[in-house]
Amino acid sequence: MANLNIDSKKERTYDAIVIGSGISGGWSAKELTERGLKTLVLERGRDVKHNVDYPTTNMMPWEFKHRGQIPYEIQQENPVVSKCYAFREDAMHFFVKDKEHPYIQDKPFDWIRGYQVGGKSLLWARQTQRWSEFDFEGPKRDGFAVDWPIRYKDLAPWYSHVEKFAGISGNKDGLAELPDGEFLPPIELTCVEKHFKEQVAKHYGNRHVIIARCAHITDPQPIHLEQGRTQCQHRVLCQRGCPFGGYFSSNASTLPWAARTGKLTLRPNSVVHSIIYDETKGKAVGVQVIDALTKEAVEYYAPIIFVNAAAINTNLILLNSKSNRFQNGLGNDNGLMGKYVAFHNYRARISAEYDESFMESTTKGRRPTSGYIPRFRNVYKQETDFLRGYAAGFDSNRYNEMDNDGLGASLKDKLAQTKLGPWRVGSHMMGETIPKETNYVALDPTVKDEWGMPQLKISIGYDDNDEKMIKDFHEQLSEMYTKAGFKNIQTFDSKQAPGLDIHEMGGVRMGRDPKTSLLNEWNQLHACKNVFVTDGACMTSTSTQNPSLTYMALSARAVDYAVKNVKA
Repeated sequence: MANLNIDSKKERTYDAIVIGSGISGGWSAKELTERGLKTLVLERGRDVKHNVDYPTTNMMPWEFKHRGQIPYEIQQENPVVSKCYAFREDAMHFFVKDKEHPYIQDKPFDWIRGYQVGGKSLLWARQTQRWSEFDFEGPKRDGFAVDWPIRYKDLAPWYSHVEKFAGISGNKDGLAELPDGEFLPPIELTCVEKHFKEQVAKHYGNRHVIIARCAHITDPQPIHLEQGRTQCQHRVLCQRGCPFGGYFSSNASTLPWAARTGKLTLRPNSVVHSIIYDETKGKAVGVQVIDALTKEAVEYYAPIIFVNAAAINTNLILLNSKSNRFQNGLGNDNGLMGKYVAFHNYRARISAEYDESFMESTTKGRRPTSGYIPRFRNVYKQETDFLRGYAAGFDSNRYNEMDNDGLGASLKDKLAQTKLGPWRVGSHMMGETIPKETNYVALDPTVKDEWGMPQLKISIGYDDNDEKMIKDFHEQLSEMYTKAGFKNIQTFDSKQAPGLDIHEMGGVRMGRDPKTSLLNEWNQLHACKNVFVTDGACMTSTSTQNPSLTYMALSARAVDYAVKNVKA
């Protein structure tokens, strides 16, 4: 029997374990297997294979029972996830339903999740901006968080590394606040967006309008063809899963690439309960897993462990990884784990109309991206009564207008006579929120889910800094719109709860000092050096840029370090 146990443990032992198969987990798996490590990827959700498990990807609108809409009863059963723009009939099978995975909201928080192989990489908005030196040095300069242990120069080569493989469309704009990358040809701005770009440049020296960088292949390179991916078709049905691999996802890119090495074992339906810490060895030795279907417990072992479960679930797993050495969670000597969680503020929007020029033009086809206004507030110096700043999307379109008055034949005739209305423009804010100890996640001491995991309590909210930023966004964009000749300007505050941005970050932040942070400059837990965290949980601050590209770069960089140092 002893020999059987030894054999069983040997079969469950790997060179590395990756928890999570989303954007960062896929990159961790790719980099580990490429370096020859026998790697186990654990995913709590079901398996989703590229092109095999995209059931709606080629369906026509009339083939959907509800024409794409979510039935009322499903909306009522899912008050949180139904707020998400992509939760529609064609993609709702990729979202976690509210009643299936409950959590406790100390403050309103809309937690949007995708539990399947690939995670939310099937659903993300695919916007990929690099961070700048201003973002990494921001906390030290402004004093709103602990100092990042890295700077832009440390991550720049890894940004290039992941951009070339993933395929990023963009223009080289030469902006210090938004560094250029390894770009495929950019998608085009509309004529009105170009007009706005010219007017902003004319009236402001430090504000810019560019085409947003995005993870879409516009000119396939050999590395993309080798992955089995090809050019984006501009269908803008990305949330269904792309049969062309035109946008980057773990399913289409990193996971198949890792599988080709012969070093990957992918285990879906594996709810990670905790990381196993060996007190005699002074390191983590494995992972305890609950089978999502059978509820049976099983352990897997490896000398290197990457935690990429998505920010909030990564906090949950580490907090639940308790031992005599770490009674409050693995690596949590300072008691800060789960705290200083931050997010992006998407509440503010602004719209307007433009009918002075370009009335002979309209848009053609679809774009998987939009215009983009990089952060311009408090970049080189503090100039407002709030800390940090915001970026903004910018989009323009013309829509058909029709007269729907009348009845019968009269109404029918009017509906058949459509005409293009004025150009409509709109912007939404993506504001940097300030990490605070009062914004936290924690384990409920009594309530557990069906797999025996503690339910998570989430207490995250806005503050006065966020309100001042919203006010400034409305004022500044209104001024910019006016200078561009836009009319009927309307501002809007959605008042949405945190979480709907789907950019939660922090709780296991990087830093220089083990007294004030959990991870070092290589994304290792200060107190348990063979455990790495490279998803959103590791983020010390949020910047104003979309974060996924930074998770990819951090993952590739940390794997390179882990293989060279920890394994040796």
